[in-house]
Amino acid sequence: MKFLLDENLSYRLVARLDESFPGTASVHQVGLQSEPDIVIWKYAMEHGFAILSKDDHFRQFSFAFGHPPKVVWLDVGNAATEGVAELLLHNEKRLDAFFGQD
Repeated sequence: MKFLLDENLSYRLVARLDESFPGTASVHQVGLQSEPDIVIWKYAMEHGFAILSKDDHFRQFSFAFGHPPKVVWLDVGNAATEGVAELLLHNEKRLDAFFGQD
């Protein structure tokens, strides 16, 4: 599964996650910086991404609209980029299982 990183996460995560989650991109890389959340949601759905965000709006969209796209909501406060990367990589098997569910 590949992630689309919301703009509240560093683009530096892309390189850090690439081996475990190939195809991961940031909204900056795909030209969606400063776009409304619904535009990012639709892009992720159309391009096979799961959304990775600290933004509660995507979690709410997931409740309202279901999936796809799946959403991984990070409630980690101001965690450093490396801390976020380690959290995701440490939970790679759990994330793979989550993505495999319909």
